[in-house]
Amino acid sequence: MQAFHNDPAVKAKYLARVQAHAAADKLIQGAGWDGFKGCAVGCTLEAYDHSRYPIELGLPAWLARLEDSIFEGLPTELAMTWPERFLQAIPVGAELEVVRHRLAVVRLDRLIALQTDALAANTGDVLNAITQVITVLEVVKRCHVGEITGEHCSVSFESAESAAWSAWSAARSAESAARSAAESAESAARSARSAWSAAWVVESETLLKLLTEA
Repeated sequence: MQAFHNDPAVKAKYLARVQAHAAADKLIQGAGWDGFKGCAVGCTLEAYDHSRYPIELGLPAWLARLEDSIFEGLPTELAMTWPERFLQAIPVGAELEVVRHRLAVVRLDRLIALQTDALAANTGDVLNAITQVITVLEVVKRCHVGEITGEHCSVSFESAESAAWSAWSAARSAESAARSAAESAESAARSARSAWSAAWVVESETLLKLLTEA
């Protein structure tokens, strides 16, 4: 599949559409498309249906879902510029499936680094859980690298990624049980929201870079 069906006019059409919706203050978070305003995907298609991205824009449906998730996760000010920046970054005619695997490698490297940093600060069950997480994340990373290089992984992505997130969840649970409740619930919630928003900012910038290089 070639981005924008290898036609600059297709890119220009949808770029102009999202720019017009943004200028008219019709981009909103938390909604799909109501006929007048909506989210990133809604204002691109003037409908809310990720499966139409391959048909109309020549972009994979997984990328539409990711664009949507980033839009909802970004701080509002950045979210309003996101649909335009997203479309601008994609070269006409680019093959984007490899971006999925390159993005996964970046994410996995980030997770591996975080877990590795936590090794020295933990012992017992928490240390064992973190070690398992790193092992599984490395397996999943090798699968994605193999897809990039043409050396296909013998483990299915579904089972590998499921194992990775299960291990990560176990490590977080163990770490949480071992950590004293030093913060109030309200303070912890504020910190979690701030961290979540910051993570989506990082995700958006990483995706834009990878799309530009596709």
